[in-house]
Amino acid sequence: MAEELLNRNFVPYQPREGEEYMCEAQLQHFRGMLESLKRELGQDIERTVHTMQDEATVFADPNDRASQETDIAIELRNRDRERKLIKKIEETLARIDAGDYGYCEKCGVEIGIQRLEARPTATLCIDCKTLEELKERQMAK
Repeated sequence: MAEELLNRNFVPYQPREGEEYMCEAQLQHFRGMLESLKRELGQDIERTVHTMQDEATVFADPNDRASQETDIAIELRNRDRERKLIKKIEETLARIDAGDYGYCEKCGVEIGIQRLEARPTATLCIDCKTLEELKERQMAK
């Protein structure tokens, strides 16, 4: 969902030759992406709440009731995921304000414009993220 919104609404940032990494123009680009995504997600959550209130029907048939409950459970799970993403977006906006955006939390290297375009809430460079995922897989076994 979030990736669809980003791909639909934003033209990728094209750094100019000699442009410094995470200059003001880049930070404004990513801030705009994040704020727009946050706004869209908030609207989706609000729409879901209104829809669920409007469609609060009690079905006599147990199959219809079970189907409705399943639909509601799926919708709530999706909205919870979006609520968590909104929190992550807020944390990312705080990183922009603090001047830490675009740099890996673990090793401090540049995350990279292309990676941030694909996942603007990324906090790790691709190498650190790969290592983290390998460790997670090993712990799961």
